[in-house]
Amino acid sequence: MAAGMGSRYGGLKQMDGIGPNNETIIDYSIFDAIRAGFGKVVFVIRHDFADDFKKVVIAKFADKIPVDVVYQELDKLPEGFTVNPERKKPWGTNHAILMGKDVVKEPFAVINGDDFYGQESFQVLCDELVKMEGKKGEYCMVAFPVKNTLSESGTVSRGVCQKDSDGYLTSIVEHTKIEERGGVIVNHNDDTTDTMVAPDTPVSMNMWGFTPDYFEYSYNYFKEFLRENEKSLKAEFYIPTMVDHLIKNGTAKVKVLNTSSKWFGVTYAADKPNVVLRINALISKGVYPQKLWK
Repeated sequence: MAAGMGSRYGGLKQMDGIGPNNETIIDYSIFDAIRAGFGKVVFVIRHDFADDFKKVVIAKFADKIPVDVVYQELDKLPEGFTVNPERKKPWGTNHAILMGKDVVKEPFAVINGDDFYGQESFQVLCDELVKMEGKKGEYCMVAFPVKNTLSESGTVSRGVCQKDSDGYLTSIVEHTKIEERGGVIVNHNDDTTDTMVAPDTPVSMNMWGFTPDYFEYSYNYFKEFLRENEKSLKAEFYIPTMVDHLIKNGTAKVKVLNTSSKWFGVTYAADKPNVVLRINALISKGVYPQKLWK
């Protein structure tokens, strides 16, 4: 059974063309997902740009794979909770996942809409998801070597992963200011010190694999989160927060999948020309066709 794929799509900037025929990063992700064996796509977006998104993005491949669209809004909360009227910031990546609980009934992947993950990453993830059919509490994630996830334009935030001898995730610690400086990768700590990060250190780029039971666990833990943060203007319910909770209480385990693919994305506006060059290089190598959707 082919797995489903959910994509969190954060804003209009992700509709910027980076391919020779104005393809977006998400176009390449959907193309890779289809050839890896995924069976449908669920986009998590906001209502305020839904019409443009459907016309600019979904229309190009709607005849290639079934597509659902769900909406992440601030007031989509469990019964009994309300939003601080001054809050503008979304509730975070794991809240976005919850928006798909009524349309996703199979093992599924989660990705960011503005990150390029590479063909191999989708293949290893889909292969693992097929094995997860009918299971509970057995998840997976694709980890990238930190050296393959850096921006030339500034620091990046990455979830640095630790795993046990069997290849299962034991912890994720967010490092918010990682960059390469003088041939060495460092994280700039809040206390103004620097911590060296080994080039092959595995990091999370929000490329996860879950089974549908994850929705129930997330819904219940989200209520705990809201009891502490309901009136907050900035607190967010992140995927690593949820995953770390499930690992520590023994509810789930997460298999770490490796990939040699190089991540890239438009973290900064200055990144876009380099992204365009990388896409063209992959086209020249035959990884992608010149015209993605025919």
